[in-house]
Amino acid sequence: MKFKTVYTCQKCGFTSAKWLGQCPDCSAWNSMAEEVVQQESKTAKAARKSFTDFSSEMTTLKDARVQDLKRLPTGIKEFDRLTCGGLVEGQLILLAGAPGIGKSTLMLQLAGKLAEGKKVLYVSGEESSSQIAGRAARLKVKGDNITLLSETNIENIIKAVEEAKPQILIIDSIQTVYHPEFSSSAGTIGQVRESAAEILRLAKPKGIVVFILGHVTKDGALAGPKVLEHMVDSVLYFDTERDNVLRMLRAHKNRFGSTSETALFKMGPHGLEDVEDASAYFSQTSRSKAMTGRAFSVAAEGSRPILTEVQALVSPTHYPFPRRIATGIDLNRCQMLLAALEKHVNINLETKDVYVSLAGGSKISDPALDMAVCAAVISSARDKALPGNFVFIGEVGILGQAAPAYMTERRVEEALRLGMKKIFVPVMREPIRAEGVVEVEDLYSLSLQIK
Repeated sequence: MKFKTVYTCQKCGFTSAKWLGQCPDCSAWNSMAEEVVQQESKTAKAARKSFTDFSSEMTTLKDARVQDLKRLPTGIKEFDRLTCGGLVEGQLILLAGAPGIGKSTLMLQLAGKLAEGKKVLYVSGEESSSQIAGRAARLKVKGDNITLLSETNIENIIKAVEEAKPQILIIDSIQTVYHPEFSSSAGTIGQVRESAAEILRLAKPKGIVVFILGHVTKDGALAGPKVLEHMVDSVLYFDTERDNVLRMLRAHKNRFGSTSETALFKMGPHGLEDVEDASAYFSQTSRSKAMTGRAFSVAAEGSRPILTEVQALVSPTHYPFPRRIATGIDLNRCQMLLAALEKHVNINLETKDVYVSLAGGSKISDPALDMAVCAAVISSARDKALPGNFVFIGEVGILGQAAPAYMTERRVEEALRLGMKKIFVPVMREPIRAEGVVEVEDLYSLSLQIK
């Protein structure tokens, strides 16, 4: 058996016979890691297994049989919302997130819910069985139908799956699992790829739902090969601000549903809790009184409209160049809106520091918040308080024109449900016939409403 040494990029998987300071494929610096791989013979290459056992027979699209998807509800409302109704038989789900964000906590809570009717095998390469049991006791998870296994060898994990015959398999985490046929350490690209392939080949024919937990790098990308995201059916990312109890779970890939939904959780003393009324969570200040530099909007996370509080502070600068700081929204878009305000509303911001933030520690890229950002900045710059029952919904372009946002009608309905009295929206082709709706054409007409 022959072995050879190669250098593999830990970002994209590019291999080279010699070490390179910069990867020629993805241009990443200092990402090449040494790996010892086995040289395959022609016979071994021919006998190599594929990822799946799909039929290789050709068929027409007309004759192909469509399988009905039977959903398995998890019992956690927010997770079922994210997965469009529940899990699918044979589904492989990759859950990625920073260390300590709550991946293992969520998996243990899901295991407790699913174990009420299904057999669950929880494989951990990071914790012992006693540690998992202690955390389960804290989370009040009943483990009558949950089997624990502390193992990192993929061959032993496969044997345990064949013996226990679970319907749900949890791997925590994929970076700790290794294949004994490869000499490289666990967590390298080769080990992660081959271990995930073995799990895929095992789970698909048996219809086992598999959760694979993975860590992310400091840049927020999944640690390991990019091919791992292509192999699985769903990719879920945990996101949060540092020292914030809010957890946002987003679907970056979902073969069995939409990727536009977002699940919201709050970390409590007994684990993760559903945030059902997101509007109340993201509007943390009292809406009963007017405040300077505060404006409300309705963001859309998937199909769910959420009342969002935008805060702005405009103050004289003490620096040669004024500061522009945005928290929770895109800084470049915020700078564009500030430039549009200076041009079209004649607000002098060149000697002022501007701080814009979203309440609740959320990160939202919805352009429908543009009008609320502009209204909050105008309010702070003019020291003019805005009533707490005013809502601003719409996009703003560099020419100062207001444009309708996606799902404007749903957003207006949410604002009315929360008791908002005045809702500012751009001029629409089909006007919204609702009490309190005010149409504005551009930034100038919006600024007149704030005077």
